[in-house]
Amino acid sequence: MRGLCWPVLLLLLQPWETQLQSAGPRCHTGPLDLVFVIDSSRSVRPFEFETMRQFLVGLVRGLNVGPNATRVGVIQYSSQVQSVFPLGAFSRSEDMERAIRDLVPLAQGTMTGLAIQYAMNVAFSVAEGARPPEERVPRVAVIVTDGRPQDRVAEVAAQARARGIEIYAVGVQRADVGSLRAMASPPLDEHVFLVESFDLIQEFGLQFQGRLCGKDWCAEGRHGCQHQCVNAPGTFHCACYQGYKLAADNKSCLAIDLCAEGTHGCEHHCVNSPGSYFCRCQVGFVLQQDQRSCRAIDYCSFGNHSCQHECVSTLGGPRCHCREGHDLQPDGRSCQVRDLCNGVDHGCEFQCVSKGLSFRCLCPEGRQLQADGKSCSRCREGHVDLVLLIDGSKSVRPQNFELVKRFVNQIVDFLDVSPEGTRVGLVQFSSRVRTEFPLGRYGTAAEVKQAVLAVEYMERGTMTGLALRHMVEHSFSEAQGARPRALNVPRVGLVFTDGRSQDDISVWAARAKEEGIVMYAVGVGKAVEAELREIASEPAELHVSYAPDFGTMTHLLENLKGSICPEEGISAGTELRSPCECESLVEFQGRTLGALENLTRNLAQLTARLEDLENHLANQK
Repeated sequence: MRGLCWPVLLLLLQPWETQLQSAGPRCHTGPLDLVFVIDSSRSVRPFEFETMRQFLVGLVRGLNVGPNATRVGVIQYSSQVQSVFPLGAFSRSEDMERAIRDLVPLAQGTMTGLAIQYAMNVAFSVAEGARPPEERVPRVAVIVTDGRPQDRVAEVAAQARARGIEIYAVGVQRADVGSLRAMASPPLDEHVFLVESFDLIQEFGLQFQGRLCGKDWCAEGRHGCQHQCVNAPGTFHCACYQGYKLAADNKSCLAIDLCAEGTHGCEHHCVNSPGSYFCRCQVGFVLQQDQRSCRAIDYCSFGNHSCQHECVSTLGGPRCHCREGHDLQPDGRSCQVRDLCNGVDHGCEFQCVSKGLSFRCLCPEGRQLQADGKSCSRCREGHVDLVLLIDGSKSVRPQNFELVKRFVNQIVDFLDVSPEGTRVGLVQFSSRVRTEFPLGRYGTAAEVKQAVLAVEYMERGTMTGLALRHMVEHSFSEAQGARPRALNVPRVGLVFTDGRSQDDISVWAARAKEEGIVMYAVGVGKAVEAELREIASEPAELHVSYAPDFGTMTHLLENLKGSICPEEGISAGTELRSPCECESLVEFQGRTLGALENLTRNLAQLTARLEDLENHLANQK
């Protein structure tokens, strides 16, 4: 037959076209997007390509073509892909036939996978005339080829099927059956056709038209619809019961989330149920009669709260609340008058005294309360030689050492630093001792604070005894800037440490006090109380301070401010008197009696607090 001339060939082919057209009236398939993918490689002989051309013309004539009915597109491929006309190009079959008859084969390779990729991404796009996916118009691709693809087709065909494209694979004579089966949609016996003679390509055309024109897909029972199957010309689609919607696979059904639509009107929570919903309130609320709004539950109205003062209804239930100036007790019901001084915000520089629903601040003897009612006058009346010994051992750690330096500068802030007033020296100790600056070096508070900030952390051990010896033998010497003993300038040593000393402190702690140095000991963290008491002057209660950690040690400033400042100092230009003179002894006796009276008052306040605590504990039992 290959030797037949073209006129004879055309006469032989014409009946197939006529048979497809005369098989019956035009097929009213309903909406359908149909794309023919035609192999025009060099292996397709001219009369075979002409057979495919006439086959296409016959199919198009048997379809109900139109914008709202069947849309047809044709692409041909070889080593490249060419769009003959897209889905949206023609709305009349005559125009499509004319374009098909003008088709010129590409006559190159056989890149079937590339053609499927083009059909999936381009030919079936909305831009090319395909209807949007939400309209659920069936998409059908008919691939006609005569040989084995030169690229991979299985993966791209699977992607196309996953996007809802139904694929028919038609092979002519030399086509590879395995490739046809890899491309086609299931069931394969309905989507794979191997044409071994010209009569069979006509047979495929008749079967294809029959499938598009009235086959009862739902009756076959292979539709896979979860709820309902609805027939459509040449296809079917799934539908769901009321209250459900079709899932992404177009077969299974999902309950419609009426709450997500935002029209439920529930004040708090909306809870879905199949085809409906109901409202639910948060914990602590009850649903109103309108079944939408919520009202907070008034737990206090039940009358079983047992609150001493006031009951407050919360979402979690009733809570007791105390009136102003009172604190709720651990039982959650009873109230006790608040000791405002135990708060962290009273702001008193030295001492806070509770008084009813308020408090007042006190200053140590010899210092006056300032206009703000909280701070005390600075230590500007007397002269002091103050040496600070700070622990620079490894246990302090760099970040805490910076807090120690800031603490030292806060002490300097309330001193009248000057050559005639208070002189300050600083010594750091670890496994060795280093004088950071002596008493006589700096004459202003600003200079001292700047020098403190410049001190570098030593690390290593904790030789507190060695530091005390250095202080006694060197720091309070006139060579280091201390004033002569004849001037009776008080000498004060302040030791700051965070742990146990690695050497003996007893000898030089005692020696310091024998030398007339008033010793203060400040401990933080793991500092040993026994060592702090041994370092400090008597009474230890006034000369020992402790903080559990470096972050809370600032409260020690209140005690130190009132202690380091002398109650009565020696102003510049005042004549210095011998401590053995009669007037000096009388003056010392007066200061001592004043200190004893202050201690007696403090002891009475402490006793009263202990009695209140004992009464409270007895009431709880």
